[in-house]
Amino acid sequence: MGMLDDKVAVITGSTRGIGKAIAHEFVLQGAKVVITSSSHANVQSAVAEFPSGTAHGFVCNVASWADMERLVLEATGKFGKVDCFINNAGISDPFKSITESDPDAWGKVIDTNLKGTYNGCRAAISYFLRENRKGKVINMAGSGSDRGSNTPWISAYGSTKAAIARLTYAVAEEYRQTGISVMLLHPGLVRTGMVSAENPTDELSRQIATFNTILDIFAQPPSVAARLAVKLASSWSDSKTGIYLSALNGRKKKGLLLTYPFRKITNRIDRRTY
Repeated sequence: MGMLDDKVAVITGSTRGIGKAIAHEFVLQGAKVVITSSSHANVQSAVAEFPSGTAHGFVCNVASWADMERLVLEATGKFGKVDCFINNAGISDPFKSITESDPDAWGKVIDTNLKGTYNGCRAAISYFLRENRKGKVINMAGSGSDRGSNTPWISAYGSTKAAIARLTYAVAEEYRQTGISVMLLHPGLVRTGMVSAENPTDELSRQIATFNTILDIFAQPPSVAARLAVKLASSWSDSKTGIYLSALNGRKKKGLLLTYPFRKITNRIDRRTY
């Protein structure tokens, strides 16, 4: 028996990294999942990694409201229902100051991260209300979500994560009396393509030593966030809303900082990119 037996989850941006780890953990816990990406090839490749009948792929652009409507219809058409919708798709801006930033690239981060989360919330909650289902929406926090979490050089990303936190709590309050749970998950620092130092900007090149040290100390595998996502999607959160769970809370940060010298000496730092 798994924690998510017979559940159906839609996970945006789930062909790699944190999203794919969440999808795999959901399937291990008994769920069926809908995998999404804007790339057809990436969707096909990711779905092939799952046991037959447990995953379905859909190509979409989360910044498009029409695509998010179609995503819910695709999921219900394939699996008959949706129990959980995870707004995981996200990108970051290049490591630059705001005066050096490209307005189009900055705006794309807003469209993908913030507008995509809005579209996902609207599509999922509209479905839950229409079908009278007590479903669950999980939005993704990140650097910028927590008080005092400043994000110089990635101002677009940090701004979206701060806004997503506010959006989550506002929507949770709007639908508090419906039984729909709207929650926030901070996946912590994970070595994905988003935090890769390949082809660094001039500013990142100047700070690369500090950047790599922070990764060595605080980066965790995406399985940590995936297990928290399972908890949020499970019966544990029934009749709850506005919940926030973090894979890198204060206690975890202290533990990683204290164990860093030992992990460094014994070569136990995981530097894989997920």
